[in-house]
Amino acid sequence: MKIQESAENYLETILILSQKNTQVRSIDIATELGFSKPSVSVAMKNLRENGYITVNDHGHISLTDSGRAIADTIYERHTLLSKCLEYLGVNPETAARDACRIEHVISTESFAAIKKHAHIYLKSTDDE
Repeated sequence: MKIQESAENYLETILILSQKNTQVRSIDIATELGFSKPSVSVAMKNLRENGYITVNDHGHISLTDSGRAIADTIYERHTLLSKCLEYLGVNPETAARDACRIEHVISTESFAAIKKHAHIYLKSTDDE
């Protein structure tokens, strides 16, 4: 199922925040993304209604299995594409910004091909 780019960004942000903090709240997401609390609340409502997140009585947000699968996919694309662009000489800020755009539109086939070949080149830089 294809979801909107904004929903993918929210899910990826929840994943990243959950790796840093034990609990993720709407205010954390709003702060991280620089969005208003009402905008984030509407997005969280939509993600919850579509089964991508759960929100407990204390307002703590968790990814469901389907939400986690999407977040993992987007995050993997983001990190690998950023590394590839940096390897090619793009400065880290531009690489991250461009990766954020590309990660939502690249096909599964194209990403798999990049991933297959990127590990050859990126592995040599990781070993240094």
